[in-house]
Amino acid sequence: MDRPNISENSPAWNAFVWITFSASQIAILLGIYHLPTDLWIKGYMAMGLLFSTGSSFTLAKTARDNHEARKLINRVSEVKTERMLQDYELKQVA
Repeated sequence: MDRPNISENSPAWNAFVWITFSASQIAILLGIYHLPTDLWIKGYMAMGLLFSTGSSFTLAKTARDNHEARKLINRVSEVKTERMLQDYELKQVA
């Protein structure tokens, strides 16, 4: 029985993703810091940035987990089907 292929991202892609994510967060925080508004408004916007970032990570993880679960369920179904076909073929041979 062969194992499913697991494709991993390259180290260069991982670095690119983290660098661009960090740059976007820093740019937004600098923009909030330099806004000509009261401190409480800046705090509210920074809090919104943090919650948006956290919910984005949660959404991405949930989507990935759901995809992985579907792949596992499909694989289990395939194995059951293969097993039934093998049992059927063995009965016909005997």
